[in-house]
Amino acid sequence: MKCFVTGASGFIGANLVHELNARGHEVKIIARTESDLRGLKGAQFKKIAGDVSDRNALESAMRGCDWCFHVAASYHLWLRDYAPMYAANVEGTRNVIEAAANAGCSRIVYTSTVGCIGLPKSVEGVMTPTDETTPVAETQMSNHYKLSKWKAEVVARDLAAKGLPVVIVNPSAPIGPRDVKPTPTGKVIVDFLNREMPAYLDTGLNWVHVRDVAIGHILAAEKGRVGERYILGNAEGNWTMKQAFDVLAEITDLPAPRFQVPYSVALMAAHVDERISKLTGKAPKAPLAGVRMAKYKMFFNPQKAIRELGIPQTPPKQALADAVNWFREHGFVKKP
Repeated sequence: MKCFVTGASGFIGANLVHELNARGHEVKIIARTESDLRGLKGAQFKKIAGDVSDRNALESAMRGCDWCFHVAASYHLWLRDYAPMYAANVEGTRNVIEAAANAGCSRIVYTSTVGCIGLPKSVEGVMTPTDETTPVAETQMSNHYKLSKWKAEVVARDLAAKGLPVVIVNPSAPIGPRDVKPTPTGKVIVDFLNREMPAYLDTGLNWVHVRDVAIGHILAAEKGRVGERYILGNAEGNWTMKQAFDVLAEITDLPAPRFQVPYSVALMAAHVDERISKLTGKAPKAPLAGVRMAKYKMFFNPQKAIRELGIPQTPPKQALADAVNWFREHGFVKKP
């Protein structure tokens, strides 16, 4: 297949390009001139200069492509002005999907986030992971990033309802190779390796290998039902932060942080940090949005993607080990 990928310079996008190459697909990407393409080293692709704001350029570049993967997103938990993020995530999504449909793409895979899935609740101390059917509303989007992605997913669902061949995927917390920036989840691992993680919050994520997420995108193009959402996660990956650090300690022989920060203390520190950021213009080390999200254990059930798509289930411990090895091999670890 001839494939068009937005967001190819990002963590998921770069791994998707490599997986498309591995399966013999031709790849065309759109990226700004200044984009960091280190994650695409060794991949085969044709680059078109531009971004998701130019619908005409998108449609022209997509002509002749069979599949479109819209992975690009503006991901920030703190900005002085959030308008550009909404423009990129919401209107950019509309531009890409409509351009892909006009260009004749037979499948359009839109990358959303589990932030648009209803959060699990603890009942008598038992946390039940949620799935694509869990009720959720716009009012539950607790920060600008989540709200912008929610509005973008609404656009994708509406266009699918109008007959456009859109399939939606909702990755959980990917980890693994080619996390060049790194992502917030990857930075947790880097900070652990550099002994800069003295404490942790009582939170949790659904940890999944980024390779499985990339393959899940391809499977969504092959097998996904139009208009449906698929959580791209790992059925065994619902770990608290403490569990993840304990596994990292086992992998690396480095001690896991022992001190758990009370949520109220972290929240107060984040408020102070953001006040300083408003004065300096520099992003806070602990954004308030991130601390508020950490109040909840983001545990999810990916059985629909396992059953309908056949998404691989690499053990989360292996995903963490692969991330550790990649960060070490690429100079992210500064301390012995």
